[in-house]
Amino acid sequence: MSASDLPNLHLIPQGAAYGLLVGLGALFCGFILFALKVQKNYLSEDAEKSEMFMVANRSVGKGLTASAVFSSWMWINETVLAAAMCFRYGLAVPLWWGSALCFEIALMAALGVMAKIRVPYAHTSLEVVRMRYGRVAHLVFIALNLVNNVFGCASMIMTGSQLIHGVSGMHFIAATILIPVGVVLYTAVGGLKATFLTDYLHTAIALILIIYFTLSILTHSMVGGLSGLYDKVSATASENYISGNYQGSVLTFKSKGAIIWGLIIKFGNLALVVMDTAFWQKSFATEVKATVPGYNIAAIAVFGIPWGLGTVIGLTARAIQYTPIFPTYPGTLTSAEVNMGMVMPYTIKALIGTKGIVAFIILCFMALTSSVSSSMIAVSSILSYDLYKTYINPQVTDRVLVRVSHLTVIIHGVFITGISIALNYGSANMTWIGYLRPIVSCPGIIPLILTLFWSRQTRLAAIVSPVLGFFSGLAVWLATAKSMYGTIDMATTSNQLPALYGAIASCFSPAIYSVIISLYNPYVFDWREFLRIELADEAYLNGDSERNTLHERDVQQHTREDPDSEKPIYNVTKSEEHSGEKIQDLEKTAVATEISTSRASTDLDNLQHPFDEATLKDLRQWLKIAWIIFIVIVLITFVAWPLPLYRDYIFTKSFFSGWTTVAIIWQFGAFGAVVVYPLYDGRDAIGKIIRLGKSNILRRADDGTCPT
Repeated sequence: MSASDLPNLHLIPQGAAYGLLVGLGALFCGFILFALKVQKNYLSEDAEKSEMFMVANRSVGKGLTASAVFSSWMWINETVLAAAMCFRYGLAVPLWWGSALCFEIALMAALGVMAKIRVPYAHTSLEVVRMRYGRVAHLVFIALNLVNNVFGCASMIMTGSQLIHGVSGMHFIAATILIPVGVVLYTAVGGLKATFLTDYLHTAIALILIIYFTLSILTHSMVGGLSGLYDKVSATASENYISGNYQGSVLTFKSKGAIIWGLIIKFGNLALVVMDTAFWQKSFATEVKATVPGYNIAAIAVFGIPWGLGTVIGLTARAIQYTPIFPTYPGTLTSAEVNMGMVMPYTIKALIGTKGIVAFIILCFMALTSSVSSSMIAVSSILSYDLYKTYINPQVTDRVLVRVSHLTVIIHGVFITGISIALNYGSANMTWIGYLRPIVSCPGIIPLILTLFWSRQTRLAAIVSPVLGFFSGLAVWLATAKSMYGTIDMATTSNQLPALYGAIASCFSPAIYSVIISLYNPYVFDWREFLRIELADEAYLNGDSERNTLHERDVQQHTREDPDSEKPIYNVTKSEEHSGEKIQDLEKTAVATEISTSRASTDLDNLQHPFDEATLKDLRQWLKIAWIIFIVIVLITFVAWPLPLYRDYIFTKSFFSGWTTVAIIWQFGAFGAVVVYPLYDGRDAIGKIIRLGKSNILRRADDGTCPT
C-alpha cells in the first residue's frame, strides 16, 4: 500500500486538523516558556546549564518521574494499535499488551539504581560504555542507540501522519512536518526538565481523553454498557470468526495470534526502553530515593491503558462494523485499515461524532509529542555530549555545549521528519514497523545490561556481539519468511512467525556471542573505574563533604559548571570582564580541570564514591526492592494471571463484565498515580513558587512597578 492509497473518509475537515496541530504546538511552546521562566526565577533551575538541560540537575521527585516515564511510554501504539489488534485477535491482546509495557519499566528501575551505585556521575548510558570499553564500543553503541531512537521516533510520527491523513484528508507530508515542529521548539529551549513538565501535561490530558473515550463508547445506546457489548459481540460471532482462536471467538483468551503478538511486542518494547537513552536519562535525573518508586508507579499505572481502552474499542468495533453508523458501511474494515490503526477513529466517529474525532486528534498529539520530545533529548545528548564533546571539541564550555544541544534537537527534528516521509512512501505501516522494531533494536540489550552487571564481559565481546546479534536476527527473519511463504516482501515479512523468530534471535544471540568471546580471552573489570566519570558540576560536589544526595542545591551552587576540558592557559583582559561572566567561566574551567586531572591520575584505591555509606546502603536496599518488584510483575503478568486463562474457555457475561470493570478502574487508578500524586509530591515546590510569586508582586507593588 503506497501513501497515496491511505484510506480517507474525511471524518473531520482538513482545516480543523491543521488548526489543531498548529494550535496545540503553539500552546505547548507558550506553556513551556512560561514554566521555564518560573523555574529560573523561583526555583533557581536554569536550562542554560548543561547539567539541567541533560539530566535536570538530578533533582526530579517520585511523582514527576512517574508521570514522565508513563508519558514517555504511552506511545500512540498503546492506544490506537492496541484497539486495532484487539479487533484482529480478540480480548487477549490488550492484557498481553499491558504486560509487555510494565515489565521493562520495572527492569529499568533496577538498572537505574545500579547505574546510580556504580556510575553516579553518568549523563547517558553511552558514557558508561565509553568508560568501560573505549572508543570503538562507544561508537558501536552510539549507532545502536541512534538507530533505536530515530527508528522508534520516526515510526511514531509516520503512524500519526497516516492517522491524521486517514481522518481528515490532510496530506501525510504536511502532518509529518507539523507533528514535530512544536516539540522541536520547546525541547530545544527547555531541555530534559521541559520534557518532564510537558510530559505531565500530556499525561493529564491523554488520560482524561482515554477515560472519556472508554466510558462514552461503553455507555452509548448502540453499545448498551458491558452487558450490551457482550450480547452484541456474541450475536455477531459468526461474522467475527477469528482463525486461531478457540471456537473462533473474540471473547476467548486462547488465541494463537494474540500470544505471538504479545511476545513480539515484549521484545520490541524491551528494546525501546533499555536501548533508549531517554529512559536512562530520566533515571539519572531522578533523586536517589525517587528512581524505584517513580518507575514502578509508572509500570503499574501504564498496564491499564491498553487493557481498558483496547478491550472496549476493539470489541465495540467488532459489534458495530456491520451497522449503518459505522463509517465504512456497507463495507467492513480492510486489513490495511486495521494495520494503520483506523479501528479507533472509525469507532469514535460512529459513536461520538465529530467532537470525538477532534478529541482523538488531541490524544494522538499528546501521545506523539511526549514520545518525540523524549527522543529528541536523548538524541541531542548523544550528539552533543557523546560525539561533539568527546571527539570534536573536548574543551567545550558549558554554555557552548548547551547551544550545541539546542542545535542537535533541531537537526534531529528535521532528520526524523525526513525518515517518517520515507517510511510513508515505502509503504510501511504501524503493524509492519512493530514486527521490524525488535529485530533492529534488540541486539544491544543484553550487552548493555552486562556492562553494569557482569565484570567479565570483554571489550571485544561488547563490540562484536550486538553486531552479530543484529545480523542473526535479520537473517532469521528474512530466511523464515522466504521458507514459509516463498518470497520476501512487505506482505510476507508482516507475518507473525518470521517476526517472532527474528526477534528471539536478535535479542538472545548476543548473550551467547558475548559469553563465548569473553571466555576466550578472560578479563575482569574493576567497577571503581566508573568513578572516573565526571559530573558536569563536579567542582562543587568534590568540595562539599556534607552532601548525601546529588539533588540538594541552593541558588548559588546551582550555577557551578564543569566544561570537562583539558587545562588551558588564559590571559584575561579587562574587556572580557563585563558582568563577570567570562572570568567566572574560566575559573570554573580551571577548577574543574584540576579535578579532572587529579581524578584521572588517582589510584583506584584512593577513589571515593560521591555518596556516603548511608546513601549507598539506601541505594542497595532500593536495588533489592526493584528486583523483587520486577520478579513479582513478571510472574503475575506473564504466568499467574494470563496462563490459567489460556484454555478452552469463552468468557461468560459475568466474567467479561468483571474483567472490563477492573480494567476501567485501573484507568482511574493510573490517573491518580501519575496526575494527582505528582501534584502532592511536588507540593513544596509549588508552594515555594506561589509564595515567592506573591512576594514578588507585593514588592513590585511597593516599588510602584506594577499595579496593586
